[in-house]
Amino acid sequence: MEFQIESTPISNVVADWLVTVAAKDRPLTSLLAGLDEALGGTISRLVESEDLNGETGKLLSLPDVPGLAASRLLLVGIGTDDADAGAFAKAMQTAARACSEKKSGTTVAFAVDAGLALSVVEQTRITALAMTVGGMGQDLYRSEPGRFPLAHLSVMASAASQAAELEEAAHVGVVLGEAMNLTRELVNRPADDIHPETFAARAEQVAADVGLAVQVLGQAELETERMGSMLAVARGSDRPPRLVVLRYRGGADDGPVLGLCGKGVTFDSGGLSLKTSDGMKAMKCDMAGAATVLGAMSAIAQLRLPVNVNGYLGLVENMVSGRSYKLGDVLTARNGVTIEVHNTDAEGRLVLADVLSYAADDGVAKLVDLATLTGSCVVALGDDVVGAFGNDDDWAECMLAAAATAGEDMWRMPMFDHFSEQLKSDVSDIKNVGTRSGGSITAAKFLERFVGDVPWVHLDIAGPAFAASNKPHREGGASGCMVRTLVELARNFS
Repeated sequence: MEFQIESTPISNVVADWLVTVAAKDRPLTSLLAGLDEALGGTISRLVESEDLNGETGKLLSLPDVPGLAASRLLLVGIGTDDADAGAFAKAMQTAARACSEKKSGTTVAFAVDAGLALSVVEQTRITALAMTVGGMGQDLYRSEPGRFPLAHLSVMASAASQAAELEEAAHVGVVLGEAMNLTRELVNRPADDIHPETFAARAEQVAADVGLAVQVLGQAELETERMGSMLAVARGSDRPPRLVVLRYRGGADDGPVLGLCGKGVTFDSGGLSLKTSDGMKAMKCDMAGAATVLGAMSAIAQLRLPVNVNGYLGLVENMVSGRSYKLGDVLTARNGVTIEVHNTDAEGRLVLADVLSYAADDGVAKLVDLATLTGSCVVALGDDVVGAFGNDDDWAECMLAAAATAGEDMWRMPMFDHFSEQLKSDVSDIKNVGTRSGGSITAAKFLERFVGDVPWVHLDIAGPAFAASNKPHREGGASGCMVRTLVELARNFS
C-alpha cells in the first residue's frame, strides 16, 4: 500500500473514504468540531440523535456528504479520548475491514486528531498497519474475493513540521502490516501448497528480497546435526524436513544475537495418535510459529533495526505411514536427552527440542520460541491471549513489555519445578507428555530441557494464531499475532 502525508483541509481531500475518529466522552473533538462546521452541523445532529456514540469499533458510514470532496465519510468510535494503542488499533482494524469490502473503495484519507491522548505519530502508525492488514482476507482461492486490498493511504495532518515523523510512522505501520500479511498468507494456505520444501523456498525468496542471510538444512544435514527428535516426527511423511536459519546483522559485529525459533509443522494429522476429522481441519495452521518468525524477520530487516537477530524455522509434516514414529519409541534429541514417546500428537515440542538446542549452540544471547503448542493454553487463557513461559524473570518481563507496547495480549504462566515430575519416564530421561492437568506448563517444562543456560521465553500461540470466524475488527483464519511484538522486542534488544 502506498501512503503520503498531506496538509490539505480535510473537507477538500479527494478519496474513496475519509476516516476519522469519535470518542463517546467527547464526541466533538476540535478536529470533528471543525469538520462539523464545514458540514453545516451534520455531525452535531448525529451526536444528538445518538447515531454517533463513539463506542469502540462502532462505525457510522455516510456516503456522498455535501461539503466533502471524499466519496464517503467514515466515523470510527474509539471509546474514551484517552484510548490506548490496543483500543485504537481495534477500532482502526474495524474501519479497515469496512473500507476493504468494496472494489471501488481503494483510497483512504485518515485525519489524525491531535486532541486525543494517543499521539498523532502512534495514530498514524496504527492506522497504516490496520489499513494494510484489513485489506487482505483469507479468500486466497475464491474466484470472487470478499475483500479488496487498499491501494493508497493519505494521512491528513495540520502540522507540516511533523510530516517527516508521520511519514516514518506510516512506513513502519505498512512494513509491519505487510509482515503480518506474509505470516497470514502462509498460515492460510493449505498443506498441499505449504509443506517443508515450499516453505523453505518461500523463506529463501523473502530473505533475498529483504537482505537476510539464509541457510537451509535438509535431511542429510539434520542427520549430521543429530536432530533425532525432529527427524522422528518427519519420518511418517513423504515430504522431507527442513531447518531454515535466517540471519540479520544490523548491530555491532561482536554484539549479542537475539534468537527467534518457530514451530513449523506444516500439517499435523496427529500421527499414529490420529486426530479426529474436526480436530484436523485447521491443522494447516500448525506452522504459525515458523510463519510468525519469518514475518518478524522480514520486518526487522526492512526497518533496518540496529540489532543482530537469528530466526530458526523447524519444518516438518506429522503424517501416518509405515515409517511413522510410534508410541513407546525412545528418541535421542540433539543435546543427548532421551525422550519416550507417549503421544505422537505432542510432536511440536519434539521439533522445537532440536531447534532450540541448535539455536542455543549457535551462540544466541537470548531465545524466544513460538508455537501453536497446546489446547491446554487455549483452555486456560481463551482464544485471544498468548501464554508466556520462561526460565528468566528479567527476559520474561522484557517480553511482556514488548507485547504491551505492541498492543497484543499476553499473560505469564507459572513454571514451578513440580510440573517436571509429570515428565519422568521409567525407560528414558523424560517422556513427551504429562497428564492433562497443567498441560501447557508441562509442555514448556519439556522445552526448558533444551535451551541450556540461555535466557528463554516460550510463547504458546495456539489460541490467537488462527481464528475460527470473523469478528468486526479481524478476519477469520490466520491473525499474524506476535509479529508486532517480536519486532518491538528486537527494537528494545538493540
